[in-house]
Amino acid sequence: MSKKQIIHARTCVYNVDYHIVWSVKYRRKVLNCTIEQDMKNIFQEIATDKGFEIDRVEVGELDHVHVFASAHPKVAPSYIVKMLKGISARKLFLLHPQLKQKL
Repeated sequence: MSKKQIIHARTCVYNVDYHIVWSVKYRRKVLNCTIEQDMKNIFQEIATDKGFEIDRVEVGELDHVHVFASAHPKVAPSYIVKMLKGISARKLFLLHPQLKQKL
């Protein structure tokens, strides 16, 4: 582990990384290139607003998402998932109404 990965906060020193994976409802293959790019942009906005970092986002086989995130120990992984899935779903349905029909 290099010293660059260690983050010094006010009350702690940490390096907390998460690999979060979830699939699309019914495993439908709907995550094409345009939706993937919009989703990555939305994830970055959410991360900066909610106080965590997204290192990488990958879409696998058009039906599931891998998110590599880093956060302060006080930020629960369940909170990260809740924010990413809830906010991004709402915004993606607004940007791509055809998703609503497929899901």
